[in-house]
Amino acid sequence: MATEVPDEPQLAPPDPEASAAAPGRRPRTRRLPAATAEAALALVLAVGFMLWARNIHVNPLIRVGQVSGLARLQFRAALLAIPLLAAVLWAARRAGGPRWHLVLRLGCAAVAGLGTGIVAGGIAVALRGTPWGLGGQDGDPGTLQGYAASFLRGEGLPDVYPPGFIVLLAEWAKYLRGGHVGYALKDLQLLLSAVFGPLCYLAWRTLLRPAWALAVALPAAILFLDPIRPYSHLVMVVLLPLIGCLLTELTRVTALSARAALLRGVSLGAAFGLLFLVYSGWFVWSAPGVLAAVLLLVPWRRGRAALTRAAGLLGAAAVTAAAVGSPLLLKLAAHGAGTVDRYAYFDVYTDPAYVLGWRSDRSGWPAAWAWPPPGELAGQTTFSLLVLAGLGLALALGLRRPPVIAALSCLVSAWVLRFWFAGHMQRDQAVMLYPRTTWLILYALIALAVLAALLLSAGVRAAWLRLTADRQVRLPRFLGRRLAAGSLCGLAVFGAMAASWSANRYMPQNPQSGTMGIDAYRSHMLQRADGSCPLYAPGHTCAAPREDRRPQDSKDTRLWCGNVSAENWPLYCGGRAPSPEGSG
Repeated sequence: MATEVPDEPQLAPPDPEASAAAPGRRPRTRRLPAATAEAALALVLAVGFMLWARNIHVNPLIRVGQVSGLARLQFRAALLAIPLLAAVLWAARRAGGPRWHLVLRLGCAAVAGLGTGIVAGGIAVALRGTPWGLGGQDGDPGTLQGYAASFLRGEGLPDVYPPGFIVLLAEWAKYLRGGHVGYALKDLQLLLSAVFGPLCYLAWRTLLRPAWALAVALPAAILFLDPIRPYSHLVMVVLLPLIGCLLTELTRVTALSARAALLRGVSLGAAFGLLFLVYSGWFVWSAPGVLAAVLLLVPWRRGRAALTRAAGLLGAAAVTAAAVGSPLLLKLAAHGAGTVDRYAYFDVYTDPAYVLGWRSDRSGWPAAWAWPPPGELAGQTTFSLLVLAGLGLALALGLRRPPVIAALSCLVSAWVLRFWFAGHMQRDQAVMLYPRTTWLILYALIALAVLAALLLSAGVRAAWLRLTADRQVRLPRFLGRRLAAGSLCGLAVFGAMAASWSANRYMPQNPQSGTMGIDAYRSHMLQRADGSCPLYAPGHTCAAPREDRRPQDSKDTRLWCGNVSAENWPLYCGGRAPSPEGSG
């Protein structure tokens, strides 16, 4: 499994396959059951908690019912978490080394599963009584349903939109929902929201030990989880550690055989290709920085054998990724130049240098004048200063560490492309989704802050050992265990509070509120397949769903300013607001 501190390129460890068989090391076959148990516990807890939440009987259309539902989620989470955390605290003081490590990793996995399990459970409460998913048939959910229905009718896939989720939605509807894509979308929103945290945690476990992996994954998973379309951000949170894995293997290539380098390149390439088919935007914004990082870490001075193995690793990864992602790559090559994003929403109108928070594309609270939130130092908040301090420490202590390089490459690449697209927005009348780089930049900053803490703690420990080497003074062995156990408890409480905050945002609210809650409200206003209204539809009145149709490409050549009234259009986008017929 991952080492405590990411390996330096010049100190590349030996082949893990050989290390597993070395004296004093557990063989790979003996580590597999523990890793399997860790992954299974995280996934089962996440999905199981979401399913358990579906029997919470409250009226999600009234605030008292919403509060009761959120409280029941917290109560049930506590029933599961308290015994688990008590076992970790006991093991930190009483258990032997191997047993302690097993209990810690299972505890971290459980907290990762419960984090987004609570969020998914909250969405299940918000959608109680309706078979429709968040958003109903409006906005992005309606677009996805139209694409999936079109695919089921044999009309093909959209030209440049990643096909992975659309095909999954269509097949799920066909085999499990009788062809009803709206109902299938609800299932996938709940399922993918639940497994979001475990998959993010397991991705970071390939680089870091359990507590450190959880320190990155838990806040990132809850913060970036978007239950309306969870597949897009799921790709982002998995992609960054996967890039770290590629760079780590590149630094270890001198210790690999040619066959091992090829096999690892193929497996990494397949993973990249699958993620690309699900959502491709993160690849575009990360690609320049990752390419520079790869060129930096290629063992140029290690001789022909090292270069040959590096070429095999990178070549196998590139060819496999291109082969797996070819359905989308070919369409991008044919139609990508003619596809322009012209949709402007709230974040497009704000300071482009603010990347430490995303408000939403809604027009409700907070008001435009209150965003970005005011900070204490030149507009920067304490949180901003903390993550920037983490960035500085990571650069000072780990500039040659592959995970640090991976996060830094994504950060710099997204930062530069963000301002390139934003700087040409007025001239080209194109947004090109640049506000979404906010999430990738913030994610990289969070990862770098945690890596900085890891490297700092390792540096302090190494300095202590050097200073006390001649006096035979050692830190108490139990101190590290107790710090890990206490930190896990703190992370668990944070996860519960943050998950409740996330779920609360999606509780149904009237469309006039202009908040994220309108998506759940819309799902309660659509008829069921039998023509009846959802259980809690206001006034027992609801609208008949429209037929799912593939959306038509807009012919506009100007920005479309969302959430802006016609009279304010000249102040935001210039010129007159287009007529509804011309809005696309």
